[in-house]
Amino acid sequence: MFEQTSRYSSTVDSAMLYITVISVLMLLLITVAMIYFVIKYRASKNPIPTQYHGNVAIEVTWIIIPTLLVMSMFYYGYKDFSDLRNTEKFDEEYFVTAKMWNWDFKYENGTVTDTLFVPVGKTLKFNITSLDVLHSFYIPAFRIKEDAVPGSNGFVVITPEKTGEYDIACAEYCGLNHWNMYKKFIVMEQDEYYAWVESQGGKDKEEVNTTEEKSAESDSNEMSENKEN
Repeated sequence: MFEQTSRYSSTVDSAMLYITVISVLMLLLITVAMIYFVIKYRASKNPIPTQYHGNVAIEVTWIIIPTLLVMSMFYYGYKDFSDLRNTEKFDEEYFVTAKMWNWDFKYENGTVTDTLFVPVGKTLKFNITSLDVLHSFYIPAFRIKEDAVPGSNGFVVITPEKTGEYDIACAEYCGLNHWNMYKKFIVMEQDEYYAWVESQGGKDKEEVNTTEEKSAESDSNEMSENKEN
């Protein structure tokens, strides 16, 4: 559980540990209190039940303390999740397409593979969609999961800090072979990664960006012409 592959994975682990510790402490506190009251107020010692009409201080306390604990859990988890979702600058962008029962990974130079290769130490954005049914892009080692929804585009941002080979799974039941929808997420040294990208024969990043800009400009000109007509 505690293998740290990115900064985000460590914050998820810390949040999970925080929630678990508080939950265990609350469980112990409630169990001990329950056993104590069962013994103290058992029928043999209290044949006539004693009536209690409430205690405002205790009632306020057991509302405020659990509320503060739950809000602290929320803040702890949401802060890093919010930072992750609002990342605007990234070094590489990928397009992840799910389908029964496979994954396609498209790179900025047009290369498509069924194994996902990425560089270490770079901020990476993954745009995620599905061709058929609902899937879920899940990399357990990075504590990342995002649904792949037909006709919709989701995304996740990852900054790998450790090279290695990790599993990609589908975390949403999607039919007969859902169990076998596994691929590999391979984090490489940067020099090795960019050499691999170049060996695929696609365009380099600047050429792809230039092509996309020209395409966008062409689409804009066509729309202008249509409006004039």
